[in-house]
Amino acid sequence: MKLKIAVQKSGRLHDESLRLLKDCGISIDNGKDQLKAPAKNFPLEIYYLRNGDIPQYLKDGVVDCAIVGENLLVEKGDGITHMQPLGFSKCRVSIAVSKIFEYDSVQDLAGKRIATSYPVTLQKYLSEHGIEADLHIINGSVEIAPNIGLADAICDIVSSGSTLFKNNLKEVEVILQSEAVLAASPRIPEAAKAYLENLQFRIESVLKGRSSRYVLLNAPDEQLEQIIEILPGMKSPTVLPLAEKGWSSIHSVVPQDEFWEKIEALKAAGAEGILVCPIEKMVV
Repeated sequence: MKLKIAVQKSGRLHDESLRLLKDCGISIDNGKDQLKAPAKNFPLEIYYLRNGDIPQYLKDGVVDCAIVGENLLVEKGDGITHMQPLGFSKCRVSIAVSKIFEYDSVQDLAGKRIATSYPVTLQKYLSEHGIEADLHIINGSVEIAPNIGLADAICDIVSSGSTLFKNNLKEVEVILQSEAVLAASPRIPEAAKAYLENLQFRIESVLKGRSSRYVLLNAPDEQLEQIIEILPGMKSPTVLPLAEKGWSSIHSVVPQDEFWEKIEALKAAGAEGILVCPIEKMVV
């Protein structure tokens, strides 16, 4: 029995998905153009699938789990369990209009033609605002629709916004914030659930490591209490006496998104010789 996991065959999610599995200590035999490959050191088999097909494979139980965009699950993945946000491939599903469109609010979309690859997500949003519009379902190159007179607006996935800019469009409404997630099939066999839990444990350890930094510093003993308040650590900081009397070494973990604030506060409190190291994995 092996855990069957689907990842995107090519595109935004592919490389980051494989990197995550590698960081989880899973080695995959991946020959060129393979659609299925086994792991060497974990009971796992990876399926390389078209992105849009992954939700149906999960629903049918062809695969047990997948690394897939949350936006795709909202659109096509009713009944599929979101196990874990993964922190990469962040994007949003947004409505955009021509730069010359005089847009004040979502009510301006009433009766308009909107081209989209996300009809379910868009219709839900419009219905919540009591708006009726004419939806044109397009797969690919949605941004060109207003320029050729096919639609008044579009609803599509947006990352940097550069594609909208190139097509003389402006983003006016954000419907959904999305990122890659680990998702589980509603039909996953009982025998595979233990492997999935093991995989999720490894993923959580990798993600915690990526989002944290290990900090080592020297501090005068009279400032220890103030510095420890800045660096709470996972439970509490490690404090070790230095050879020089009156000084101690403090070791702790800092969330990456608080890093610069903490460093500035530590320097102001008298910390010296601050070293910052990446954390490969963190098990708590």
